[in-house]
Amino acid sequence: MRWEGNRESDNVEDRRGDYDGGGGGGFGFGGRSVGIGTVVVALVASYFLGINPATLLSLLSGGPAPVPTQQAPAHRPPADDRMARFVSTVLADTEDTWTELFRERGGQYVKPKLVLFTGRTRTACGIGQSATGPFYCPADQEIYIDLSFYQLMKERFRVSGEFAEAYVIAHEVGHHVQKLIGISDKVDNARRRMSEAQANALSVRLELQADCFAGVWAYHADRTRNILEEGDIESALNAATAIGDDTLQRQAQGYVVPDSFTHGTSAQRVRWFTRGIESGKMSACNTFEARQL
Repeated sequence: MRWEGNRESDNVEDRRGDYDGGGGGGFGFGGRSVGIGTVVVALVASYFLGINPATLLSLLSGGPAPVPTQQAPAHRPPADDRMARFVSTVLADTEDTWTELFRERGGQYVKPKLVLFTGRTRTACGIGQSATGPFYCPADQEIYIDLSFYQLMKERFRVSGEFAEAYVIAHEVGHHVQKLIGISDKVDNARRRMSEAQANALSVRLELQADCFAGVWAYHADRTRNILEEGDIESALNAATAIGDDTLQRQAQGYVVPDSFTHGTSAQRVRWFTRGIESGKMSACNTFEARQL
């Protein structure tokens, strides 16, 4: 992926090493400690989460939804940190793409902040955990990522390549786009009135649309800035395949439970990312009216 020398975003906050919460062998939610087993469940259930993983962990522990807390003053990542420069550049690229797409629709794109952290960090959605992977918090419209996740991609999922790493960010930005155009709020409201299986099915459509939006970004970024190199698309498709619900469940427990899917199968994630990157159109990403995912 060609990215060096391109614009870097000013909307990146570096909190690595800043967290001052309590220690211990578990993670505190709702007054209770969440063990590593629960965190693993949350990891499998909420990879590439659009819904906030801190809330999921709180509910699993039997506690109430977490509340916002005040964060330490923001600061920029060091200029010589290559990985921080990479994510800053990818975020800037998504900003340029979505600003133009919103302008074409007669709207204004509000840029999200991307927060780098290690271990865990406070968010408007509660305590964010690196164990649950990158996530978007709609309450503060910020994206959170522990950069060690990229090493996990290589070691656990055998997925490598900078474009695959960029896809991770673009997917979370896709959730931000959903928030701005009102889709995520509608989905959240609808899920409260549904059975668990119905709510999960709606979450799948939300996640697949975010995959499609990531593809839309890649289409326009490549046409405008020629970012793609040979093998880049394949690496992103490998990432989409690796984090399908069916693949994760089969690895974790040896069988799949379709009613529990929240993000879509590997084939579905590949299909919707491909649709976005081939069409470049937001209108092609209407997963909510698609008869077949």
